Amino acid sequence: MSLEFKDGFVSQPRKHWIVNVVLVLAILAFVGVSMVPIIGAFNQTESSTQKSVNTRSRSPSSDEKSKLEEAARGYAQVLQRESENQTALRGLLDTRLRLLSLGVGDVKGVIEPLEKLAQLNPEQTRYTVLLAQAKQQIGDKEGAVQAYRSILEKKPGNLEALQGMVALLIAQKHPEAAINLLQDTLNTASKANKIQPGSVDTVAVQVLLGNVHASQKSYAQALSVYDQAMSNDKQDFRPVLAKAMLLKEQGKTEEAKLLFTRAAALAPTQYVDEINKRSSESSTSAPTPTPTK
Repeated sequence: MSLEFKDGFVSQPRKHWIVNVVLVLAILAFVGVSMVPIIGAFNQTESSTQKSVNTRSRSPSSDEKSKLEEAARGYAQVLQRESENQTALRGLLDTRLRLLSLGVGDVKGVIEPLEKLAQLNPEQTRYTVLLAQAKQQIGDKEGAVQAYRSILEKKPGNLEALQGMVALLIAQKHPEAAINLLQDTLNTASKANKIQPGSVDTVAVQVLLGNVHASQKSYAQALSVYDQAMSNDKQDFRPVLAKAMLLKEQGKTEEAKLLFTRAAALAPTQYVDEINKRSSESSTSAPTPTPTK
């Protein structure tokens, strides 16, 4: 599960993101940054809708759908009596996400329980990240921005919020704002880490910054950022992999191959096969910094 929620959230396998997002692997693999299940459920909704048009036999069984809808009604009834019952709130959210994955309902249905859970659990940023992604899906970009900012004001090094905010800014055609956000995070990282050690993963932020530059075809700047990150921590595979991927996309296959080999040697064992797979694949186009779906 991508978010590893212990209280019943549904989510996408992390490998799905590793397979589909090129340079983001450099962040995802090592620090455990993961995308939120709202996007997965929403995309599965679109997919299942399309499949139902083409193949009736693939549509969810009426029994499964009925059970989930009944469960959702039950949780909603509990919340009418106990509006802050977190077990019911999580149950309602989980059930509606499962219905979304079957092509039933819409993303708006998860916003209310998410807002309540975020309000009741201000220190658990996972709910606010989910809320931001849900708002973005329904077109409430300002609401998504506010949600991400509410996290970053308290935890400027929160990678899920940074990644989500950067993706949103890129989607809105504001790459400079994304670059400034990441640069500001790096500029204050030393102070933040003195107050709370490890609160800002500078290498991860640098890799994300390099990814943004790469997405804007500012390849020299991207490589410079990766090189700086590699200099800061010679044992960290993330910037090595990021640089390898970019060089490969530029057609510099021999240079890239050496870096892929180095990245595989530095990376935790569970990611070596995926790195080798990326190394052997043919180049396509320049990668984007963060996924929106």
